[in-house]
Amino acid sequence: MADPKGFLNHGREVAKTRPVGERVKDWNEVYVPGSLLPIISKQASRCMDCGIPFCHNGCPLGNLIPEWNDYAYREDWAAAQERLHATNNFPEFTGRLCPAPCESACVLGINQPPVTIKNVEVSIIDKAWETGDVAPQIPERLSGKTVAVIGSGPAGLAAAQQLTRAGHTVAVYERADRVGGLLRYGIPEFKMEKRHINRRIEQMRAEGTRFRTGVEIGRDINARDLKKRYDAIVIAAGATTARDLPAPGRELKGIYQAMEFLPLANKVQEGDYVTAPISAEGKHVVVIGGGDTGADCVGTAHRQGAASVTQLEIMPRPNDERHPANQPWPTFPILYKVTSAHEEGGERIYSASTTHFEGDEDGNVQWLHLAEVEFVDGRLTQKPGTERRIPAQLVTLAMGFTGTDRENGLVDQFGLELDARGNIARDAEFQTNVPGVFVAGDAGRGQSLIVWAIAEGRSAARGVDRHLTGASDLPAPIRPTDRALAV
Repeated sequence: MADPKGFLNHGREVAKTRPVGERVKDWNEVYVPGSLLPIISKQASRCMDCGIPFCHNGCPLGNLIPEWNDYAYREDWAAAQERLHATNNFPEFTGRLCPAPCESACVLGINQPPVTIKNVEVSIIDKAWETGDVAPQIPERLSGKTVAVIGSGPAGLAAAQQLTRAGHTVAVYERADRVGGLLRYGIPEFKMEKRHINRRIEQMRAEGTRFRTGVEIGRDINARDLKKRYDAIVIAAGATTARDLPAPGRELKGIYQAMEFLPLANKVQEGDYVTAPISAEGKHVVVIGGGDTGADCVGTAHRQGAASVTQLEIMPRPNDERHPANQPWPTFPILYKVTSAHEEGGERIYSASTTHFEGDEDGNVQWLHLAEVEFVDGRLTQKPGTERRIPAQLVTLAMGFTGTDRENGLVDQFGLELDARGNIARDAEFQTNVPGVFVAGDAGRGQSLIVWAIAEGRSAARGVDRHLTGASDLPAPIRPTDRALAV
């Protein structure tokens, strides 16, 4: 145990954020640079080194949290990063983007604020990059086997890195012009600067992973032809089919899916555009959807200079504290959350359903009509007399995703079977009905978290390795049937 009295002597302190008035004027990460490391040793000392560390179960990767908390407390950063990398290929991603189900499962969290596991994690890896402890792990010998990975999001990158280190020759195919998937174009720069992706890609290149950008399997290359070229294939194409809103007026100009809006803002930061082709500047913006993607739209609209920002959520406002019906600790609680984007302004409206859109004579959206809803006999029902309209000159739909892309031909060309939820079906080894074709991440699991994507990528890599060589020393943190603590 790092410090037997750590949780008694120290309260919870989290990363400091820059003043709102400062950070909305740029796209840098919202946190104060260098403010975290000085407090991390004390924060890590709050870890109780429990006999049964429920944080392990809260994390799909099975991160060795008490171990690297102890090393962080002692400021043994080299040992801490080694323990961190033992279970997680990209802790700088999860340390910034994961909602931290591990903290919800922290034993200290039963009656005190839990350990700042996420902040400790990101401090360890940032220190490791600073000191040069993150180096390429080049395989000692090559297997002679080849693997194609379709998709370069967290699942695809994790699978590719594991398989490369196992000695296989791996090529990653990405349909976008840059590597990273939604990490690159779906996550705003203020949540994670893309330099973190770039240096990981350079590490993977040095290890031997090859990247093919601007190539969409199913359109640019027939999936059947790809299968002939490689000994195995991992599909990590994500769940990119966005849920739409079939309300009257949906055809008006100015209504976009979140993944039409957010990537363009990121492309400005990459230098592709001077200003985003779809911009919130000077407009009344409405974001439909109360999740993380909706919050990303809110923060992006603030930085683009929106006249106003309103976020709609059809469900009631969550509680400030865990509700008894919200499953007991250590399951993930459904709580009212204020992200950095919400701190920056705007209005949040709960229990609201869009009835229709209203436009001007040129076909541009101008108003969104909504009504309050309530649960009646278990179903959301519109409350009479609650209809009203709000200004809406730019509307983004951030209502989640319904499955992998079926229009590009990948599923049909491979002849893949789907499960009851519309995802690509797979067995306990992450193999599809087509021998040698595996699936990992949202394409097989459905829309989920980055930490699940990395865990699935690592597990699928083990399945591929066993398929190619008959055995594998690669770790497999999860099985496709594991859904405990999924959020």
